[in-house]
Amino acid sequence: MEKAIKRYFPIFVLPTMIAFTLGFIIPFVEGVYLSFCKFTTVNDAKFIGFANYAKVFADETFVHAFWYTAAFTVVSVILINVLAFAVALLLTKGFKGTNIFRTVFFMPNLIGGIVLGYIWQLLLNGILMKFSRTLTYSSTYGFWGLIILMCWQQIGYMMIIYIAGIQNIPGELIEAAEIDGATKWQILKKVTIPMVMPSITVCTFLTLTNSFKLFDQNLALTNGEPSKMSEMLALNIFNTFYGRTGYEGVGQAKAVIFFILVTVIALTQNYLTRRKEVQQ
Repeated sequence: MEKAIKRYFPIFVLPTMIAFTLGFIIPFVEGVYLSFCKFTTVNDAKFIGFANYAKVFADETFVHAFWYTAAFTVVSVILINVLAFAVALLLTKGFKGTNIFRTVFFMPNLIGGIVLGYIWQLLLNGILMKFSRTLTYSSTYGFWGLIILMCWQQIGYMMIIYIAGIQNIPGELIEAAEIDGATKWQILKKVTIPMVMPSITVCTFLTLTNSFKLFDQNLALTNGEPSKMSEMLALNIFNTFYGRTGYEGVGQAKAVIFFILVTVIALTQNYLTRRKEVQQ
C-alpha cells in the first residue's frame, strides 16, 4: 500500500500543484514585481525601484489605517474569544435545547460580509438617529459599529470550535479536581483552559487574521467615512489602487506590505500560543 501511494503520489498532487501555481504563486510573484513598477496595466509596467514604497510610508491615510486596524484587531480578538468561550462553556452544561442555541449562534457566520454591513448600518443608524448621530459622524462610532458587527458574525463560529475542545476534555480530570476540593474557578483556570489551548490557538489565529483583513464589512458599514478616518487597511489599499489614477503601483506596494504584516503577526501569534500548548 505504501509503495502504491509513493508511486502514484505525484499523479494526485500534480493537478493541485498546477492550480496552486497558476492561481497563487504566479500572481503573487507578479504582484511583488509590480509593486516596484509604475503601471496602469500589466503590459505597460515600468520599473521604478522603491519609489512606490516611499510613497506608502509618506501616506498619512495608510499609517492611520494601520493603527485603526491594529486597535480594532486587539479589541475584536479579545471580545470574540472571551464571549465565544463563555457561550461554549454555558452550552456544554447539558441544558435542554443546546443544539438549537448552537445553531442560532452559528447562523450569522453564514451571511455574507456585505449583507451584514448594510443590515447593521440600518440597525445602528436607526438607533443613533435618536441622538442626532450616524455611524459616519466620527471614526469612534464606526469603530464600535464594526466591533459589534464582527462579534455578532464571528462568536458563533468560534463557539463551535471551543465546544469541540471542551467536550474533548477527559471527564476523569474534572472529577479528580472536584475530589481534591478545587473550586469551579480553579477547575476553569487549571484544567479547562490548559486543555483547550489547541482550540484557543485556532480561534485566536482565525479572529486575528479575519480582523486584520476585514474589507467588505468596512466598505458596507462606513466606507471609511468620515474623511477616511474609519478606513481599515484592506479598504485603504482598494481605494488607493482603484480610486487614484497613477497610484496603481503604490496600491500594489501597500498590498505587499499588508501581506507581510498579516503573515508576521499570524505566525508570531501561532508560535506563542503553540508554545503555551507544549508547556501545558
